[in-house]
Amino acid sequence: MKYYSIEEFSNLIGKTPQTLRDWHKKGSFVPHHITEGGTRYYSQEQLNHFLGIKGIESKNKKVVGYCRVSSNKQKDDLERQVENVKTYMIAKGYSFEIITDIGSGINYNKKGLNQLIDMITDSEVEKVVILYKDRLLRFGFELVENLCNKYETTIEIIDHTEKTEEQELVEDLVQIVNVFSARLQGKRANKAKKMIRELLESDSGEES
Repeated sequence: MKYYSIEEFSNLIGKTPQTLRDWHKKGSFVPHHITEGGTRYYSQEQLNHFLGIKGIESKNKKVVGYCRVSSNKQKDDLERQVENVKTYMIAKGYSFEIITDIGSGINYNKKGLNQLIDMITDSEVEKVVILYKDRLLRFGFELVENLCNKYETTIEIIDHTEKTEEQELVEDLVQIVNVFSARLQGKRANKAKKMIRELLESDSGEES
């Protein structure tokens, strides 16, 4: 994507650089990004929107299916998830690509998630399709949703089946303990793993 300095952008839209600075301070029109040295840059998409141009970029936006499981032991589940998402998108008539991840829902530095966010912020994505809401992120879904809104990307959830508060609480606790136990060693790691087993057993016992 092409970017313009404040001087270049102001000339293209017929405004002064000071006007753009004032808009930025008010929050009514902010730069795409600002360098560490404080230089403002505006994107081609911002220029298109400002001038009312339906650019080529908007026509080429993609639909992306995002599928995630928590560990390598769940690769079979990942394959089933991918097939379900593919089947759904084919039925919808979407032209799409799939991004997969293996990692915790509270890990924000996964390769696939980073790739997806880069595509969104480069205005390449029209729609993100996920099987369940927590497949994207277990915590922080609203942050990604807000980011998508800024770049005119929608999130489409296939299955809206709601879990009970107890199920969600147990799953959240298991995710948290899993992440931190991976950083522990010896007795502390064993205690964390024991806690996970007890949480899972307790949850299964309540459902049966």
